[in-house]
Amino acid sequence: MNVFICSPYRGDIEENTKNAKRYMRFAIQQGHTPFAPHLLYPQVLDEATERNKGMELGLQMLKLMDELWVFGREISIGMWQEIKAAQELEIPVCYISTEEV
Repeated sequence: MNVFICSPYRGDIEENTKNAKRYMRFAIQQGHTPFAPHLLYPQVLDEATERNKGMELGLQMLKLMDELWVFGREISIGMWQEIKAAQELEIPVCYISTEEV
């Protein structure tokens, strides 16, 4: 199953990146194929000036996913956009406790 990893990026970028990698590993260990746009696009796009392009690309990839997995206690604006898009696309949204990972 293809799963979209939805977790915070902004704020403590170093810690949030570390967590997103952990969430991807968790999905892999469950036998799934994860995609985390916030680990990919900031490597090639400037977060300050091209963030919207990264969000747009991530939402395009969301269309190919079987589920969206939400991690983290607080939902950022970007995460809300992803959750809303998944709901509109009728892609199941699963909230996963970070204590499970």
